[in-house]
Amino acid sequence: MAVNNIVKRIQNIMRQDAGINGDAQRIEQMTWMFFLKVYDTQEETWEYKAMKEKQNFTSIIPEKLRWRNWAIDKKDGKALTGDTLLKLVNEELFPTLKNLKVSNDTSRAQSIVREVFEDINQYMKDGILLRQVINVINEIEFDDAEDRHMFGDIYEGILKELQSAGNAGEFYTPRALTDFIVKTLNPQLGETFGDFTSGTGGFLTSALNHLQLQIKTTADGEKYQNAVIGQEWKPLPYLLSITNLLLHDVEAPNIRHCDSLGVNVTDIKDSDKVDIIAMNPPYGGSTQSNIKSNFPIDMRSSETADLFMVLIMYRLKKGGRAAVIIPDGFLFGADNAKLAIREKLLKDFNLHTIIRLPGSIFAPYTSIATNIIFFNNERAEGAPEGYSTKETWFYRLDMPEGYKHFSKTKSMKLEHTAPILEWWNDRKELVAENDEKSRCFSVKELVESEFNFDRCKFPKEEEEVLPPKQLLEEYYKKRKALERQIDKTLQEIQEILGFKIDID
Repeated sequence: MAVNNIVKRIQNIMRQDAGINGDAQRIEQMTWMFFLKVYDTQEETWEYKAMKEKQNFTSIIPEKLRWRNWAIDKKDGKALTGDTLLKLVNEELFPTLKNLKVSNDTSRAQSIVREVFEDINQYMKDGILLRQVINVINEIEFDDAEDRHMFGDIYEGILKELQSAGNAGEFYTPRALTDFIVKTLNPQLGETFGDFTSGTGGFLTSALNHLQLQIKTTADGEKYQNAVIGQEWKPLPYLLSITNLLLHDVEAPNIRHCDSLGVNVTDIKDSDKVDIIAMNPPYGGSTQSNIKSNFPIDMRSSETADLFMVLIMYRLKKGGRAAVIIPDGFLFGADNAKLAIREKLLKDFNLHTIIRLPGSIFAPYTSIATNIIFFNNERAEGAPEGYSTKETWFYRLDMPEGYKHFSKTKSMKLEHTAPILEWWNDRKELVAENDEKSRCFSVKELVESEFNFDRCKFPKEEEEVLPPKQLLEEYYKKRKALERQIDKTLQEIQEILGFKIDID
């Protein structure tokens, strides 16, 4: 069955409803119904397992409100519609799911129902249109392998719409990029894989796809169930991520609805740490002063991306490995917090690779240039005293042949990362006149440059024209970094000459 146009069909129905205003509300309306449909399919699996083991299965959802008992149109003229359907959803379904009784004995697989509905709303005002939407959703059979696979098309459609409706600083990572990063980190069954700003679960599902190929035994299957850990603050991405993991056969998705930055990093225990971290933290946003107090004084930044970098360092197990997508400003920013974070990366971790990405990776939603920082929580062999990094490789990923920019219709594909993989396994410096595409810097060189990681930059003619506000922000950051370098050089000259000039 062709299901790739289902999102458009649903949206066309919803546009006729006076209660829904804009893409964000349409997506929220759509996803809570997808969740209940998917959850009902999962419950069928649990019921079958219980029957085989001669046990009873009891749903946390009251029988009347289970999807199968109110949402299915059996074509017998008895399907709820109009005001009757609307009354059930508004006065019974939502109040009940938002207030389900959950105790310490409630399984994670069941408690997620209340969690996902706590901050979700029902907007539709026309019960006939609501019935039409439900009927379209019911065309997909999530217990059918082909339909489950094809749901990926629907899911991608939802993500694209979500990007269009998103706020500044929130950009959903292209599947090609999450798959490439996971392939490079190479998670293994038995390891824990974390994303503490997991959004809709892109990194987590890429990791699950990678791990699924390793399942050979029942024990492997149990490791798979506990392999990924996520945290997400915003209700809609959280709901999407839960649904996404259910579709990947994770019975009790370990994704928490919380602010990852809301915990003091000094309180993080070994049991809170994971083997592998892959993240694309939100950037461009600012944080409240009470959040900053959760971090060491020298690394308290107003930028969320900086604080997430610190969080990652505290949540990575000894011997663990991480890959983080970070904006350009982190590489050269000269404020004290960024300098302290970059210094900690070199001193306490093996910062072995930085990949410069084309500025249009997240087009058309932003032209902010980004990078992937790879580091391990270990000391590199031969690292100088006081540091865990011996050397850091920089590599610039240029646009593929035939592409001037990535765009909504010509987005990044996995094959576009092939040059990185080829270079990764056979590292060579690629330096031409006035152009460094790949180069290795010793930790000594990075320290002497005031921890400047802005290397192997894109040629000027390929730089994108940024919006005025962003252009000025980048200019001030770079000017501050340059002024700091000039001050350092002048200080060194004065030391050589044996005198000091005080400037008021």
